[in-house]
Amino acid sequence: MRKLVYYVGVSIDGYIAGPGGEYDFYPLADDMVTWMATEYPETVPVHIRAHLGLDVPNRHFGTVLMGRGAYQPGLDAGVTSPYPHLEQYVVSTTTPEIADPEVTLVPGDPLSLVRALKKEDGLDIWLCGGGKLAGTLLPEIDELVVKSYPVVAGAGVSAFTGVFSPTLFTPTANRSFSNGSTVTWYGRA
Repeated sequence: MRKLVYYVGVSIDGYIAGPGGEYDFYPLADDMVTWMATEYPETVPVHIRAHLGLDVPNRHFGTVLMGRGAYQPGLDAGVTSPYPHLEQYVVSTTTPEIADPEVTLVPGDPLSLVRALKKEDGLDIWLCGGGKLAGTLLPEIDELVVKSYPVVAGAGVSAFTGVFSPTLFTPTANRSFSNGSTVTWYGRA
């Protein structure tokens, strides 16, 4: 059975993006970029993969789920299929259609979609964001991979937005980088 994994970057104050969807305020370091491209190459969007010369097989994920806000930066850059090396789903109740045939629009219940995807064979399912979608899918999230950056955003898109529902996870591993960022893996307790 496949797992739903929320692999996400967050600020010290728990934001995954700024109020306008900005994510370029995260401080990156060469060792962290190298690690991300090596360990999670499938999470690098196609237009950046080409720039880095990344042409490697997926290691962890075969499917990506995105909310409208997570999909929008690609559209703003003229990229309608940001992860063609993955099965792509955009969950949105406000998007009437997606013109790219490689991306499937999910206007309804994402929980049913995730439960069906988990039953399929293959690599795990990457929850790319955003916070509202993560809040909705919290009952189905099996693992968190949290890239914590040493920056305070002050406002923006929370990592989880939804109803009050304390859910325990247990840290299973941790890694630090030269810029003060850390990656922590959490399994559902």
